[in-house]
Amino acid sequence: MMWWLGLGLVVVALVAEAAGGAKVHRNHGKFTAGPWKPAHATFYGGRDGSGTLDGACGYKDTSKEGYGVQTVAVSTALFNGGAGCGACYEVRCVDSPDGCNENAGATVVVTATNLCPPDPSKPGDNGGWCNPPREHLDLSMPAFLQIAQEKAGIVPISYRRVPCVKQGGLRYTITGNKYFILVMVANVGGAGDVAGLMVKGNKRVKWTTLKRNWGQEWQTSEDLTGESLTFRVMTGDHRKATSWHVLPRDWQFGVTYQATKNF
Repeated sequence: MMWWLGLGLVVVALVAEAAGGAKVHRNHGKFTAGPWKPAHATFYGGRDGSGTLDGACGYKDTSKEGYGVQTVAVSTALFNGGAGCGACYEVRCVDSPDGCNENAGATVVVTATNLCPPDPSKPGDNGGWCNPPREHLDLSMPAFLQIAQEKAGIVPISYRRVPCVKQGGLRYTITGNKYFILVMVANVGGAGDVAGLMVKGNKRVKWTTLKRNWGQEWQTSEDLTGESLTFRVMTGDHRKATSWHVLPRDWQFGVTYQATKNF
């Protein structure tokens, strides 16, 4: 049976209809915003977002991969070994008259695309902002300036997980070689993070489960060359989306292919 999962809808293929009304599995509802939590925010990179376009999540250029420069490097607790990559946060500056900008209550939505590394040589409340177990957001400068003043450097904030709203479908980029394949999944909507990835070629009956290599780079030693590839993505809230034959049989390493569906 084939099914599409995305945006809370299930489109059943004719093949499934011919199976005599077999039960269709559905993901109910959509990812919803979480509770507000206190933390602090700093900034890094340039005013144009330079210096923030790549990083520990494996993204090569966030401005081209659906994330723009509205991004954030998160502390170890939020990074979670790469599992937190792609998550979206709504952030607002609070309780800092000299740090928040004049637009009181303004918020900005950012995507986690990098790790803010810990600094064990400094205390968590004085320089070691990203030390475990602190939850800290190191915003790109363009994002920080939407809620706070540059001179502040660090401000108290309130933040929460929110759904990621992306334009277009899921994007897949394969690098490596036929003996060691790395797959990057980007432009992920809904929960935004990727908790699991599976692939199936047109010549295969069974799905192959990929392992997280680092950040949002997923690996397999299966030779997938010469086959049309279908990917199934599971986000952190256990919802799944299947991109049927998103890569043609003559797919190339280093080329990004975009699906028609998203979460």
